[in-house]
Amino acid sequence: MFHARLLSPHRGSAGTPALLDALARASTRPRYAFMLLGLIAEVADASGHAGPFVLVEGRAVTLRDWLCDALAPMGGRDPRRLAMVERVRADLARDGHLPDETAAAAQMIEDEVRQRIRASGKANLSRAVSELVAAGLLARHYHGYAVDHPNRGAQRHAVYTLRGAARCLLPRAPMPTPPRRPARQMELAFK
Repeated sequence: MFHARLLSPHRGSAGTPALLDALARASTRPRYAFMLLGLIAEVADASGHAGPFVLVEGRAVTLRDWLCDALAPMGGRDPRRLAMVERVRADLARDGHLPDETAAAAQMIEDEVRQRIRASGKANLSRAVSELVAAGLLARHYHGYAVDHPNRGAQRHAVYTLRGAARCLLPRAPMPTPPRRPARQMELAFK
């Protein structure tokens, strides 16, 4: 029987392969963590800081809410999500809150499902962020009322900073092109 020692071909290299290697070793859900890092990089500034707010259609949304909403479509076909829609419909009908108008009822169900998904999404997000922080791929602190503070609460919101191999996800500035000197025909140097 052969026992091959598995080595990552990307250990010590830079860029996305190194990031994927780090995620595979550090995260219980590496694909989810990679999507999360990609979304954070999308709204991060040049130094890798994202949050505490993201502008969405002209209004400020907390980074955590935006991340949960952005990741929510990934579970759209999950049987548990479909069952949640039916549970919400039944709960609203049982409590007498479901309007008779079909469009209004559908909107109320959609809003309630979105709130429940956001609540469960925050738990998933916190777990993934904690793994990324432990792996050195992300830093987390809280910003809000009065001063930055290491503890959440009291109107403080999460700020994430990409670190280590995760910085490869930040957009790179285009390489500057050297200024071109216009070509001149028949140019002779006079002494």
